[in-house]
This record gives sequence, C-alpha cells and structure tokens, in this order.
Amino acid sequence: MTLPALDKDGFLANLHDWNPAVAEQLAGQENITLTPAHWEILHALRDFYAEFDLSPAMRPLTRYLKEKLGAEKASSIYLLTLFPGSPAKVAARIAGLPRPENCL
Repeated sequence: MTLPALDKDGFLANLHDWNPAVAEQLAGQENITLTPAHWEILHALRDFYAEFDLSPAMRPLTRYLKEKLGAEKASSIYLLTLFPGSPAKVAARIAGLPRPENCL
C-alpha cells in the first residue's frame, strides 16, 4: 500500500486519507509498532479532534486523556514511552491529524 500524500512536516495532506493501515505505516516511519495501548491513545486523539476541531498540544491532551482514560494513561511519562520525542506531535501524526499548534 502506498502512503497518501504528506505535507512538508510529514502529516497527512488530506485527513480523510487516514485509516488503520495508514496509521501502521506512519508509525513504522517513527519506529513504533502499534499495540492496543497505542491505539487507545490514537482513538482518544481522534475523538478530541472530532469534538474540538483541533489537534491538542501536550497539556490539553493530558487533561483530555485523564478525563477519558484515567490519570495513569494521561501522564507525560506514559505517553513518552508510547510516542518518544514529542508525544502530542508524534501521536497526532500517526492518528492522521494536523500538526498540533505549539509543538516543535
């Protein structure tokens, strides 16, 4: 399967091109093998986007995850183990969302 078009930052150019197979490919580019724990965060991120029409930076993401999944899955350390580097940015990219504002 060919990866859909990406923007200059490596995010999907068209959000409607996202599907689980695309997510697997994007994760592979980050050297991440998606597990159920990853998918739980990715689905929550997509829910956040559907609700607020924006990709969350780290602070709003952790607040949302705490509310939806509980404090243990909302910690920065937990998210860093799943999405090393910049969790909000990496997870948004894999989830097929636009680059979060305020993320380097």
